[in-house]
Amino acid sequence: MTDIYPHRPSAPSVGGKPVYDRMKRHEILVLRRAGLTLREVARKAGVGLRTVKRILQQGDLDPPSRRPVGRPPIALTFEEEVRRILATDGEPPTVEVLRRLRERGYSGGKNPVYQLVRRLRATVTSPLVRFEGVAGEFCQCDFGHVRVRYDDGSVELLHFFASRLKWSRWVHVELVPNEQVEALVRSLLVAFASFGGVPLVGVFDNPKTVVISRQGGQIQWNATFAQVALDYRFAPELCTPRRGNQKGSVENLVGFVKNGFFKVRRFLDRDDLETQLAQWHHEVNELRPCRATGVPPSARIVEERRRLRPLPVPPSEYALRFPVRVGPTGWVTFQGIRYSMPAETIGLSATLFLYRERVRIMTDRHDVSHPRHPHNGVSTLPKHATSALAAVSGRRAELYYQRQRLLEVGPSAEAFLTELVHARPYTWAADVRRLFDLLLEHGPERMAGAFQQAVDRGWHGAELVEPLLTRPWGVLEEKGARA
Repeated sequence: MTDIYPHRPSAPSVGGKPVYDRMKRHEILVLRRAGLTLREVARKAGVGLRTVKRILQQGDLDPPSRRPVGRPPIALTFEEEVRRILATDGEPPTVEVLRRLRERGYSGGKNPVYQLVRRLRATVTSPLVRFEGVAGEFCQCDFGHVRVRYDDGSVELLHFFASRLKWSRWVHVELVPNEQVEALVRSLLVAFASFGGVPLVGVFDNPKTVVISRQGGQIQWNATFAQVALDYRFAPELCTPRRGNQKGSVENLVGFVKNGFFKVRRFLDRDDLETQLAQWHHEVNELRPCRATGVPPSARIVEERRRLRPLPVPPSEYALRFPVRVGPTGWVTFQGIRYSMPAETIGLSATLFLYRERVRIMTDRHDVSHPRHPHNGVSTLPKHATSALAAVSGRRAELYYQRQRLLEVGPSAEAFLTELVHARPYTWAADVRRLFDLLLEHGPERMAGAFQQAVDRGWHGAELVEPLLTRPWGVLEEKGARA
């Protein structure tokens, strides 16, 4: 039979016969079902009349089934072993299943094993549990960090500690220098003061500042944090690892602070940021309705504060406790800063009480206080220097002990003593003894300034340093000009 459409587009062919895909077959069937004649269907579909008849006779055929190309994965031969591991060993991680299979001779890649485990592992969907609380029960706490660009173009990476009462949604955010345990404790206590009391439970993720290690039900708490929990009588509660529905609320708090404050506002500088943060606290706690409760947190905080317990120690007066030991030279070194102790405490264990602005070190018979951040990282008390000097045996040992204490004043002292020793190689001992007395009298900070002034003028000798500590600068300038 002659084709009545000789100019239609040619279709792919196999063995001289055209082959049409499923879409062309579907088009022909639809056109015929719409009531068109065979010739009209052939013309609209662009195929031959015999092709239309053949497709209508065959009907809507399913595509031929295809079998996978190539050999089956090696992992399939270990399917029964994987079933046994998953059934008897408490659903171990997939990487552990892979390790065990390799011990049993598996030599393939990891992806086939991961796919096999995914198919065989029993999937249990737990019911959704909302971790809500009653008044005075929970507060959520977590660290966060964000990069802030100020209006002058400078960029600063800021760390913050966020805490929120679960029932009233009262929020407190504190900028912190780092994410270590002291920053956590001090910010947490300030948050308690902002809440108006201490809740029953503090919910944390699993940071090292709170928990050192966790194996099943065995938890090793950070000792400093644990002492705070005992002193303020709240129970720390940890989110279960790999349980997103538990930790989500804690992490959402950090996201709430980032997206609600840091990323939607512009700041001139750090001072402007801190000012706006105080305003933001007022806005979110007292003015803006909370989406979860429909009212501002201030509408519920009064009732919640009735359930909070009073702070036993004000945050500014609380001291963190650390075990320390007095070294062989009569110093306690903590966080890179050296604090002097009496000579009779050398080698003893002590407890260091760390306040915001001061340090207190206690042994069984001694109680010593120092400034938290002394000049040049060294805090020495004159009575400790004299007691240590009395304990040193031998005149030469006394001399070098005095010189060591002078060197600890700082770089300016080292520069001055270097010039002194080389200028007076045989008589510098007398100068060192006099300078040591001046150190006990005036302290390391004033001595450092006097040493620097002497070095700048090329002066060396105790007789030139002493006037720098006792006379006005103008008198010294005039005396130096006459000399």
